[in-house]
Amino acid sequence: MERITEKKNLLIRDAQFRDYELFAKWEVDPEVTRFLSFDEDRSYEDVVNEAIRDSSDPTKMDLTIVDRATEKPIGRILVTRIDRHGDSLDITKLYIGDSEMRGSGCGEDVMRNLLEYFFTFMHMERVSLDYFTGNKAAQNLYEKLGFVSEGTARNATKKNGRYYDLNLMSLLRSEFFNR
Repeated sequence: MERITEKKNLLIRDAQFRDYELFAKWEVDPEVTRFLSFDEDRSYEDVVNEAIRDSSDPTKMDLTIVDRATEKPIGRILVTRIDRHGDSLDITKLYIGDSEMRGSGCGEDVMRNLLEYFFTFMHMERVSLDYFTGNKAAQNLYEKLGFVSEGTARNATKKNGRYYDLNLMSLLRSEFFNR
C-alpha cells in the first residue's frame, strides 16, 4: 500500500480492493453524486470492473482518503490524464463519501495535500479539474486554492441520459507556491 500523502488528520493512499464496496455505496448516494457524473444505476460490479480496467493504466491513479483517527476510509479521488512528459494531470473525481465528515473542511485539507504532492513529489507543472456548473461550493474551494477559470465545456458530461456543462479550471506550480 503506497501512502501518497499523510498529514495530521488525513491519509491519502492507493485504493485497495476492500475500498470498492464503500465506493459503490457512496456512488449511489444522491448527496455524494449530486455534482458527479455517476448514473443512478451504478452497481458494485460497475465500480470494480472500472477499477480493474484502470489499474493497469499508468495515466490514472485511484486513491482513498482515510481519517487517521479512525483509520476509516472517508472518500475517493480519481486522477486521470497523468502526462509525465507534459507534467500535467487532471483531478477527475474527488468526493467525501462519509456523511459524518462532509462539511468538516476535510475536502480543503485533501486538496491542499494533493496539490503539494503533485507539485512537489510528482513534479507536475499543471493540475486541472472541472466541476458541474452550479456547484458553488466546489467553485469557491477551487478559487480559494488559487485555481484559475479556463471556461465552460458545454454538454461535456452525461448523467442519467442528460448532458451537463462543466467549468474548467487549472493551477500551475508557480501559482501554488506563490500563494
